[in-house]
Amino acid sequence: MLRGVSWSVQPTQRWVLLGPNGAGKTQLLKLLAGDVWPTPSRASRREYRLAGESYAEPYDIKGEIAYLGAERQDRYEHYGWNHRVEAIVGTGIYRTDIPLDPLTVADRVRIRSVLRKLGIESLAGRRFLRLSYGERRLVLLARALASRPKLLLLDELFNGLDAVNRARVQRCLRGLSRSSLPWVLSTHRALDIPPQATHLCRLVAGRIVARRALTSRSAATRSTRVRGAAAIQAKASAGPALVTLRRVNVWREGVAVLRNLNLSIGRGQCWIVHGANGSGKSSFLQLLYGDLSAAHGGHLGRAGIESGVPLEQFKRRVGLVAPELQALHPRYLRVEEVVASGQYASIGLNDSFPGAVRSRIALALRLVGAAGLADRAVRTLSYGQLRRVLFARALAHEPDMLLLDEPYAGVDAATRKLLRTLVRREWESGVTIVMVTHHREEWPSGATHELELRQSRVIYCGPVRQ
Repeated sequence: MLRGVSWSVQPTQRWVLLGPNGAGKTQLLKLLAGDVWPTPSRASRREYRLAGESYAEPYDIKGEIAYLGAERQDRYEHYGWNHRVEAIVGTGIYRTDIPLDPLTVADRVRIRSVLRKLGIESLAGRRFLRLSYGERRLVLLARALASRPKLLLLDELFNGLDAVNRARVQRCLRGLSRSSLPWVLSTHRALDIPPQATHLCRLVAGRIVARRALTSRSAATRSTRVRGAAAIQAKASAGPALVTLRRVNVWREGVAVLRNLNLSIGRGQCWIVHGANGSGKSSFLQLLYGDLSAAHGGHLGRAGIESGVPLEQFKRRVGLVAPELQALHPRYLRVEEVVASGQYASIGLNDSFPGAVRSRIALALRLVGAAGLADRAVRTLSYGQLRRVLFARALAHEPDMLLLDEPYAGVDAATRKLLRTLVRREWESGVTIVMVTHHREEWPSGATHELELRQSRVIYCGPVRQ
């Protein structure tokens, strides 16, 4: 996964780590963090050096290094760690996974200061798992900063952040640039490279192929060229409604996450759902899928699902790609098993699957460029590789509808192009698409409808606006 790595990070340096999915970026950050060990050889000696001191084992330095990545964030969902935000940030001070010690007055002052710097002090009393994916990312950044680390490691930090929260993170990085704290940020998007970055490190197939200082305006790494958003044509679909919502409200643990939804999603339509972090976008997809229910007084109808018909019958006609789904799959599962579970709308399998299913699995993995991963365990995959596998899971059973929550987050440019092409083909073949995204350039050309949410309410619902 990593070969012959030679690299040092000095105080005041701010590194950007680039490379395609599977290049080893996350593994390199984990190596720096002490989460994985280098494989020993006869000619090597394992030693960790941090801030002028040497250590024999990574356990001695892990508390001095703050690492924030998708896998760390997914652990909270996986284990159900639903503590209040203040307590989560406090674990950074005490360097524990979950709250073990009561917070002192000084702790609370320190926590509030960090939250205020990120502009999220209003979240202090909220439960972590009630937050949107982007809000959770900022809370965990606050947790990392509260630990006052000697090195800050940020794996795809901007994934899932709306424009407001991206600006908050950029302000935070500007502030950190005035200190000697070094940081390393991995990313797939040129536009996510902060202006404060001082150095670039590029990985390919587990090897460092480039290390260099950045000039103030390096065209190679700070390209501001963005493909213009494709012309959006609002075209009505003549197909019947696949999902209908009337006066739908959704509550989650006593908090209203969606209010007064009235819309119909027709067969063959392409819907784009957008809005700020915490506006209810992911909850909307979970409502459509059936993981959340409409409150009493509202109506949610699904084509072919009448009274007495199990909701599982509908789920088996839907392909889902979402960060939460990625977090739920046990790390020991093989890729083939993950893809097969889409056939049954399950996490994991209770029985072996027949040959016909195996053939569909092989075809789906070939479509997403992951045929060679079939026998790999989930724990050996990069975040981007696992995202390809989730796409294969969603497509293998030939769904009527695709629900896509930030589907291209964490993937490199080549993978993003491939997956966008697949989504386009599915839509053109008659599959209904409902996609959540913060990036206008990711909207499929000719998307038919958009839903804009703000603070759990509908701001706009209708044909795509020009």
